[in-house]
Amino acid sequence: MTQGAGLAFVAGVAGFHLLSEMPPLWFAAVATALAAVLAASVRRMRLVFPFLLGLSWAQINACAVLCHPFPDELARSPLVVEGRIASIPAPTAHATRFLFRVEQAFLDEAPIAFEGLVRLSWYRDAPGLRAGERWRLAVRLKPRHGFANPGGFDYERWLFEQGVKATGHVRRGDWLERLDPGPGRYWLARWREGLGDHLARVLGEAPALGLVRALTIGDRSGLDRDDWEVLTATGTNHLIAISGLHVGLVAGAVFFLVRRLWSQSAGLTLTLAAPRAGALAAALAALAYAGLAGFAISTQRALVMLAVVLAAIFWQRTLRPYQALTLALVGVLVLDPQAVLSYGFWLSFGAVTLLLFNLGGRLPSRDLWTRWGRAQWAVGIGLLPLLFLLFGRASLIAPLVNLVAVPVVSLLLAPVLLASLLSLIPGLQWPLVATAELIGWCMEGLARLAAFPGAAASLPGRPLWVWALAGAGVLLLLAPRGLPGRWLGLVLLLPMLSFRLPGPAWGDAWLTLLDVGQGLAAVIRTQEGTLVYDTGPAYQSGFDTGSAVVAPFLSARGIERVDRLVISHADRDHAGGLAGLAARVEIGQILSGEPTELDRSDVQPCLAGEGWIWSGVSFRFLHPEQEGQDGNNASCVLRVETGGRSILLTGDIDGRVEHGLVTRLETGLGGDVLIAGHHGSATSTTSQFLEAVAPSLVLVASGYANRFGFPAPEVRERVAAYGVPMLDTGLLGAIQVRLGADGSLSAPWSWRQEVGRLWTHRPGSWR
Repeated sequence: MTQGAGLAFVAGVAGFHLLSEMPPLWFAAVATALAAVLAASVRRMRLVFPFLLGLSWAQINACAVLCHPFPDELARSPLVVEGRIASIPAPTAHATRFLFRVEQAFLDEAPIAFEGLVRLSWYRDAPGLRAGERWRLAVRLKPRHGFANPGGFDYERWLFEQGVKATGHVRRGDWLERLDPGPGRYWLARWREGLGDHLARVLGEAPALGLVRALTIGDRSGLDRDDWEVLTATGTNHLIAISGLHVGLVAGAVFFLVRRLWSQSAGLTLTLAAPRAGALAAALAALAYAGLAGFAISTQRALVMLAVVLAAIFWQRTLRPYQALTLALVGVLVLDPQAVLSYGFWLSFGAVTLLLFNLGGRLPSRDLWTRWGRAQWAVGIGLLPLLFLLFGRASLIAPLVNLVAVPVVSLLLAPVLLASLLSLIPGLQWPLVATAELIGWCMEGLARLAAFPGAAASLPGRPLWVWALAGAGVLLLLAPRGLPGRWLGLVLLLPMLSFRLPGPAWGDAWLTLLDVGQGLAAVIRTQEGTLVYDTGPAYQSGFDTGSAVVAPFLSARGIERVDRLVISHADRDHAGGLAGLAARVEIGQILSGEPTELDRSDVQPCLAGEGWIWSGVSFRFLHPEQEGQDGNNASCVLRVETGGRSILLTGDIDGRVEHGLVTRLETGLGGDVLIAGHHGSATSTTSQFLEAVAPSLVLVASGYANRFGFPAPEVRERVAAYGVPMLDTGLLGAIQVRLGADGSLSAPWSWRQEVGRLWTHRPGSWR
């Protein structure tokens, strides 16, 4: 295989995952066959064949997840499933989460045509679960579905990458039964689970337990949000995931040790050359360590890359560096085409490419630290654009920190693994305890570095041309010193640092109703200021949409300050994200219909008649009329007007408050865009209210397949009878509408329709 053909195959796999919808299966097969015929006769077509082959191979693998999805009509239906636990269960304070391989499924005791991998949560009183056990479970499932917002984490992409078809939870009932306690084909996961339990017993409440488990068995469930924040801010999170560095260290140590010992015996060297023996031993050691980590995707990449190098040593072949890299790329994507969706895939191969580019053509330096420092510079500066593109955030101190952290982890890895194995012998637990203590000190040091101002930086979204220029810029900066014009690399980086996304003009109001599940969060932007209305829910697990949805959206739009935050009332599905948002974004004034119910002293009441004007856009509260109300009907009702158009946000008010507003305001209630009250509850958005508001568009903030059935059928019927469209965040994701100073009202834009990829769930009506 030529290098060009390999890169064409990789391009085909990557190109398939850029599609917005799954093409017909026959299309790729026919196109590939035709390209093979043409490639045999037309030289110019030879790269087309591997490209289409990559596209076809990616489609075949994607079809395993996408061609037979979990049906929308069964979302939240009471099902009974039989199958095996397919991962190490991860217990938390409120639930135990695990992957479950469904072998059979039943609805009302009748079998249904569904099987595959699902992700389950078992809340309250979960029994001791072990990897590989076969269970009969009563569950409620829904298709692979997550929040869909600009700047947010694509949960559906992550589930698709893992091969998960549906998510859900275990129901209480008589159907819960352990059918087989044995591990079945998940014996490796069971063994890893046992080792993880042993480490937990030895280390107890040691702060470094999560890190030790991550480095030994690849289980990162013990790391909390604060740990990840420290690792991200210092650019050392790659040291925790068992990947190329860790597998390479183990393989390299075994290779040099076995080669050295093997060469001491003349008989052994006559049987097999020492380098070949070392390569075989290194391959086995890498395979064993990857198995200890459960053959995670990152270890699979490392194994393939290492196999290319070790195979060249064993068969005494000379591989050019870029040829070896291409072979590794092809090998990884043949094994798992969905790996192209992993950020780690791009970061790991990008780092290797940068090292080859920056160091490959240079004379070796005698100074080890100079070479090591140059390597960290190459990776640190070279990956910055990619990190900002993928995450919107990057560590600025990563090159300096990794200059020391990588050698430290390299030195600690062998003791950690050895101490973990020795701890299985009674009386030899102390090496593991001592090693964990040392790792804890290292983590404390990283935490202090992460606390430095400016340790990490964030960048809002950028057009693709900006990232292309930034990529060219870092390549110029890392080019050999003799290349003229290397300084132009700094110029090419300027758009990445200085570009600003266009914002509202004077008199414009841009509304984004975010997808926060069963809750409410909306952002209204004007030229002069930004208003956030509600922050979405918080959950007992610690997850909240203020930090996970609202803050990333603001960051992606380059918004560093919320000038006014309105918390309509204190219910968790509206106010739950307040603390998370406040921890991530500067907030000016906070107003609420229930100011005393929020755990803050700086909250002021919203009262009817109060308002302000930002760059020609009027904001005015219509309710409540006085302080002291509580519950849903205390919600702040806010009207935003510009250019003769308006938006009406109603919180959770019901028909009684709606009637009072109609009676009191008469003609002053109109709103072209109406956010339906109480997520589309039947007690809100009455016919009288619709007639008085006279909206052109009704938006509903609800969760997909929510247990309340919102928006209620009665509301859908009322809006349909009134003759205006009704859009639901649960079905469409985030919805954007723009009001112009000239009286224009843009057509609504929804995330799932406009930005979705082939793995994006585009639900029909599940109701």
